[in-house]
Amino acid sequence: MSREQSTGPSQSPAAARVLEAAQAALAAEHAAAYGYGVIGARVAAERANEAREAHGGHLARRDALTRTVRELGGVPRPSEAAYALPFELRAPADAVRLAAEIEERVAGAYSDLVRAAEGPLRREAADALSRAAVRAARWRGGGVAFPGLGERAERARTS
Repeated sequence: MSREQSTGPSQSPAAARVLEAAQAALAAEHAAAYGYGVIGARVAAERANEAREAHGGHLARRDALTRTVRELGGVPRPSEAAYALPFELRAPADAVRLAAEIEERVAGAYSDLVRAAEGPLRREAADALSRAAVRAARWRGGGVAFPGLGERAERARTS
């Protein structure tokens, strides 16, 4: 897909940043929905409802972001057929670890959208970031000071 199809024709730099951040959040939601399909099949029974609820939440956010991208003048990026998992899931504990990592990645994508957007979209992105941070904390058993930012700092140090 060309950049014009992705971000829309002749937008201002600020509008292009908002659209690109929305596209990135949409991509994160696609990946999260896929990941929770895997998690749901591997997580222990006592956490299955939590996985189903998170999966449903990510599907709803994905659908909302698809509409948002269109409203911003873009063509929503489609989901991949499959996504590479960051590690092999051998036990239910691995599914829990994957869920926490997915939520942290989603929080990171929404933190970018919060920075780029204004008004109602910014509030929606902040709410989505908060929900992802809460889910990550529940899966991990504890939170982080600045959800969505820690992994960015690590990537900057290693780049």
